[in-house]
Amino acid sequence: MGIVPVPFRSFVLVSREQIARNYRNVRSVVGPGVDVLGVVKADAYGHGAIEVARVLVAEGARWLAVSSVDEGATLRAAGVVAPRILAMGGFLPFEEAALIEHDLTPAVHSLAQMRDLDRLAAAAGKPVRYHLKIDSGMGRLGTRASGAEIVAALAATPHAQLEGLMTHFASAADYSSTQTADQLAYFERIAAAIELAGHRGLRLHTSSTNAIAYGRANSGHNLVRAGHALYGYVSPARGEAPAQRLDVQPALTWKARLLAVKELPEGALVGYGGTFRTPRAMRIGVLGAGYADGIFHRLSNRGQVIAGGKLTPILGTISMDLTTIDLSHTSALGPGDEVTLLGQEGEARLDAQQIARVAGTISYNILCSISARVRRVYV
Repeated sequence: MGIVPVPFRSFVLVSREQIARNYRNVRSVVGPGVDVLGVVKADAYGHGAIEVARVLVAEGARWLAVSSVDEGATLRAAGVVAPRILAMGGFLPFEEAALIEHDLTPAVHSLAQMRDLDRLAAAAGKPVRYHLKIDSGMGRLGTRASGAEIVAALAATPHAQLEGLMTHFASAADYSSTQTADQLAYFERIAAAIELAGHRGLRLHTSSTNAIAYGRANSGHNLVRAGHALYGYVSPARGEAPAQRLDVQPALTWKARLLAVKELPEGALVGYGGTFRTPRAMRIGVLGAGYADGIFHRLSNRGQVIAGGKLTPILGTISMDLTTIDLSHTSALGPGDEVTLLGQEGEARLDAQQIARVAGTISYNILCSISARVRRVYV
């Protein structure tokens, strides 16, 4: 990403060009005739929703997705003019006015919500487009109504306009399970019943990053939802999976500056609870970032950072605002110098999946947990 002078204690560098390259890669994999919806929920997985949305729209993205009406309204207020912003978490009664005002497309999760949207569209005097989410076996949001029940509800809700059908796979990267195939078969039965009733030309979408990466996308579907891939990640597959089709790279580097460097004698205790005792005389560094910034507390005495181009351990218990690291391998770093929490220096690399394995979580969690007080810098 180059050298960027940044006057912050803790910050992330987000590469606009890498996000654009990742988007283009997804687009090339799914091929012509399939639109790529860019998922920018949860502040674009910690990368900054407004800036990422602008990058995607500049790349020609016609669809974006957020979790809530509030997230969608934030994008619209910032001037994001994507033709469609899909609010995947649907809407609640108090969000109805904002849904209309900001021209958002809700994912509807029940027959009752179809009726609510029909009433809303009738009052607004214009059709309101929506995507109906089918619970095909994940057991979260989505209707479990039969095809016949959905068709009857469509006939009773003429003001709301069904634009798409969607579902979400629970285990798309797991080839040791039949769950994805079972979900896809269920979805196709519902879609066929709706199409047979005359509702044709719908946007059909089941595939997010892992399904795209391993070729789970159904050839008859014309929309895919790319989230994690845009930010450079695909979950590792389980079982006898085909080769990964996506070639994406992380777009985010996380840095923190040293506040102090000091020498400790053998036997010195470090951090809350004295959970680390120096086995020898050591040089330590104190970073201006802690668990309030998103460094997982579970990385205490377990995690690593990159300092001076080398992986080096976190020492002691991570504090709210401070993290102590081993600098015994270098005398070149001092207060104000940068250390890499997530990213690459030379041959040393730490990505969100590596950190997640040590922290006992998933890469999504690592990225989304980088707090708002960590400044985002776009390069």
